[in-house]
Amino acid sequence: MNDSDAGAVGAARPKRADARRNKETLLEAAAASFVAAGVEAPVRDIAARAGVGTGTIYRHFPTRADLIIAVYRHQVEACAEAGPALLAGAASPYVALAQWIDLFVDFLVTKHGLAAVLQSDHTEFDALHAYFLDRLLPVCAQLLDAAAGAGEIGTGTDAYQLMRGVGNLCIGAESDPRYDPRVLVGLLVAGLRSARL
Repeated sequence: MNDSDAGAVGAARPKRADARRNKETLLEAAAASFVAAGVEAPVRDIAARAGVGTGTIYRHFPTRADLIIAVYRHQVEACAEAGPALLAGAASPYVALAQWIDLFVDFLVTKHGLAAVLQSDHTEFDALHAYFLDRLLPVCAQLLDAAAGAGEIGTGTDAYQLMRGVGNLCIGAESDPRYDPRVLVGLLVAGLRSARL
C-alpha cells in the first residue's frame, strides 16, 4: 500500500464514524419523538429534533416501519450493552441488577405505541420479539447469576420469568399518569434479595 492508499483509508474511517454518529442521533431523536407523540410522530418533527432535513431520514430509513424497527433495535442494544457495564462498575452484582431492571422498565414504559405496532400485521416486525429475547435474556441471566453467586439473592430465579413479570407490571403505565410501575418493580427486585433468606 502506498501513501495515497493509506490516506484514502484514513479518510474513510472518520466518514464511517460520522455516519454512525449521525444515524445514532437520528435514532435518539426518533425515540424521543415517539415518547412525546407516539410512533406516528411526523418525520419533520423527528428531523427538526435531530437537526437534519427530512431527506436525511428517508435516506437512512425509507419507510416508517424501517425507522420503528431501527429505533427498537437501537434501544434493545443500549439495554443489552448496559448490563455488563453496570456489572463491572456497580457496588455489587445486586445493585447492578437493580439498576439494569430500572433501565429495562424505562425501555418498556417509554416505547409509546411500539407495543401496538409490534403486534400488528406488519411482517417486518415478526422477528423483533425474538431479537428482544435473544439480546436481553442472556444479560438478565448474567446479572441474576452474578447476584446469586455473590449470595445477594437466592438461586434459581429464571430470567424470562423475571423479565415477563416486570413487563406485566409495566402494562398500562403509558396511559395512566397515576400508575408508576417502578414502585411495584422495586418491591419485586427487593423480594429477590429477601428470597435468599
